[in-house]
Amino acid sequence: MDIFTAGRDFVRRDARLLESRLFATVFEDADPQGVVDALRGYQNADGGFGHGLEPDKRCPDSLALDVEVAFDTLLAAGARDDLMIRRAVDWLGLTANQDGAVSLCAPAVEDYPRAEHITEWTYQPGLNPTAGLVGRLYKLGFEHPWREKAGAWCSAEVAKGFPEDAHGMREVLEFLEHTDNVDLDRVRDWLPKLQWFRADAADPTYGVTPLSFAPTPDSFWRPLFTEAQLEAHLDRLLADQQPDGGWAITWEPPGPASTLAYRGIVTLGALRTLKAYNRL
Repeated sequence: MDIFTAGRDFVRRDARLLESRLFATVFEDADPQGVVDALRGYQNADGGFGHGLEPDKRCPDSLALDVEVAFDTLLAAGARDDLMIRRAVDWLGLTANQDGAVSLCAPAVEDYPRAEHITEWTYQPGLNPTAGLVGRLYKLGFEHPWREKAGAWCSAEVAKGFPEDAHGMREVLEFLEHTDNVDLDRVRDWLPKLQWFRADAADPTYGVTPLSFAPTPDSFWRPLFTEAQLEAHLDRLLADQQPDGGWAITWEPPGPASTLAYRGIVTLGALRTLKAYNRL
């Protein structure tokens, strides 16, 4: 069985409805409205998203981390629902601090199953996820007072220095590509200093790879990496497909359902990247 067919079968068999609908939209030209409809079940009455949309916590409360996943899903599907987005951004504005910054999670997660890394550090407003959310709103072409306020705060924070971990840096780059403050050399020099940046494709440990920063050939940040680096990570991505057709994860979600949900997300992401780089 070829790589794509095995991956497709894994998504159809083991992924959530949301990833199944997204797969059908991306690879089978299904109506993107199906993705919007599936997302709607994760949106709360307050406008935010929850219910384990990001599967490392099973909390039903609205969390900025889940809003980010919702925006990523809409972008991947090429879908648009202005009311859905506006309600989510209104919620971000209501929950942000006085500067417009938001936190990944909130103490409400403590009442529900969650991965070990979902702890107090996720309750602190920061560039992760604020910068990433602002950048995604630019990609969605959605204007909002919170976007402008939070964006001004992000600009001031980035001027003080870059984050020290690769996750935060990825969020900052989502924001920076929509500004006039792009210094490729400064970013390239900072990457080796990042915690959890996995530059070596042969390294089997958890980390954020160049393909996370440049998931498609036309990604804004692709010039940060050499062709040899990207090709090595694409080779590794191909080699990492599991016998069941899906891709594995290198951390521990809170339970089997969350593990399968994340494997569905990661598998769909791998197939999208391999397709974009003509590796399928």
